Amino acid sequence: MRISFIVAKSQNNVIGVNNQLPWHLKDDLQNFKKITMGHHILMGRKTFESIGKPLPGRMSLVVSSEPRANQESVLWFTSIFRAIKQAERSGETELFVIGGEKIFRSALSLVDRIYLTDVKADIIGDAFFPTLSLKNWKTVSEESFPLRAGNDYEFIFSILDRK
Repeated sequence: MRISFIVAKSQNNVIGVNNQLPWHLKDDLQNFKKITMGHHILMGRKTFESIGKPLPGRMSLVVSSEPRANQESVLWFTSIFRAIKQAERSGETELFVIGGEKIFRSALSLVDRIYLTDVKADIIGDAFFPTLSLKNWKTVSEESFPLRAGNDYEFIFSILDRK
């Protein structure tokens, strides 16, 4: 099973502010949906709460020190490793880690691929993506998205594989 990050970050590595995304990028949201549909998505409790509901067509694996009762498409775990094992047992081919900061930091050494949205702006925020050493990653593909209706900023969407 491949373990992948899917993340949007600013030039200064901001991924969130006040438990929300600090931008609206319609094209990026469409990419996120297309890429993750039908797969398991792994996140921390704060990320799950910021989304507000289970995302349709995906199994949510939520990591929290205080797990709650499982729901139809939401399973709670006390560790990232238990969540990963659940995805493997379910026959998942690619597990998507979607945040937040603590989950990204904890899972960085486990990741094979990163779907990276690089927002072309410096943003003030309180949640950050870990700094990547690009010598450990190769760019598989890259696509630029201009500033246009529905996108607050220009961004580049890249797929990176671990070398």
